[in-house]
Amino acid sequence: MVVTGVSRRVAIGAAIARRLVTDGAAVFLQSWAPHDAEQPWGADPGGPEALVDELRQAGGRVEHSSADLSEPDAPALLVDTARDAFGHVDALVVNHARGINQTLETLTIDELDLSYAVNTRAALLLVQAFAVQHDDTRAGGRVLWMTSGQYHGAMPDELPYIASKAALHELTPSLATHLMPRGITVNCINPGPNDTGYADDVLRAEVSRLNPGGRWSTPTDTARLVAWLLSDDAGWITGQTIASDGGWSSR
Repeated sequence: MVVTGVSRRVAIGAAIARRLVTDGAAVFLQSWAPHDAEQPWGADPGGPEALVDELRQAGGRVEHSSADLSEPDAPALLVDTARDAFGHVDALVVNHARGINQTLETLTIDELDLSYAVNTRAALLLVQAFAVQHDDTRAGGRVLWMTSGQYHGAMPDELPYIASKAALHELTPSLATHLMPRGITVNCINPGPNDTGYADDVLRAEVSRLNPGGRWSTPTDTARLVAWLLSDDAGWITGQTIASDGGWSSR
């Protein structure tokens, strides 16, 4: 399996990787720590290698590549490298994201183009490369990717991010229809407000108060849903966008 966006041990990608290793999967991880270093919360002090070491010590068969997915050739190269490492790739979990806050007034062409390149273009090219190498005689072909909550409520401070993530939400049914005859399901996850170490105490308390479940989503919540959608039990589920948010979207 390939999982992108795995560079911080407190974040969703790491939780997904831990769960997949626990379930016995061989996992190829992609990270791009320079993006994390630009954020207020910063990169993981141990770097992506710390998570790789953790997973290997737990008995996981894990490989890793640092790849800038804004580069046009990076998605295909990533899938090819994973296939060379494991012989085949049965599942693709597109978890990476570029998230920079810009309102209508602060919106820039450069950020629109970069967010699209990372969040939308790279995601589509990853699916294309995955489909090219997929052996349709093998059961369990899976594509999962992440959207955000823009289809449930306004996010006016994050326009480049939500525009590029909304595209994945809308692409899901079309790709699912195209790939299901080959035995590949395509689903989209909205992980809800997820506490990955960036929130301060005020925001943490406010989101917890507003959520019907009384808390934030956690990376482990998302990882559980990912594991189920990758399992044989979810083989007839495709073309769906599923929110894992404790009722946030229905409040």
